[in-house]
Amino acid sequence: MAEKQAEPEHIDGKPNVAVEAARKRQRQELELQRERILDERTSSPVRRAALEAALADIETKLSSMS
Repeated sequence: MAEKQAEPEHIDGKPNVAVEAARKRQRQELELQRERILDERTSSPVRRAALEAALADIETKLSSMS
């Protein structure tokens, strides 16, 4: 199986458009996931704990992107 090589972040001193577009899409996906989690209502403590853990993971990913 061929491995996908990472694209360079800059080409000739300019930001790589494909890399920037991928980052933007990833950030939008994470923000949508965060919104879905925040909108979810549950009375189950187990489900609530799972949602809180997922939210913490998303927040970590978003903060590392900044």
